[in-house]
Amino acid sequence: MSETTLDTSDLKELLKSAISEVLQEQKEVFTDIIIEAMEDIGLVKAIAKGENTEPVSREGIFKILSQKS
Repeated sequence: MSETTLDTSDLKELLKSAISEVLQEQKEVFTDIIIEAMEDIGLVKAIAKGENTEPVSREGIFKILSQKS
C-alpha cells in the first residue's frame, strides 16, 4: 500500500474545494437551514422581549390583530 502525504496548505485547499462544491450542489438545503435558523433567532428574541412585558389577554391580542386587517 502506498502512502500519500499532504501538507497543510494542500489539505486546506482540498477542504475549501469540497465545501464549495457541496454548497453549490445543495444550495436549496443550505438556504432552508439558514432561513430556519434566522426564524429561530427571531422567535428567541421575541420570547425574551415578551418575558419583560405585562401579560395580555387572548381577546386583547385578537382585537389588535383585527384592527390591523
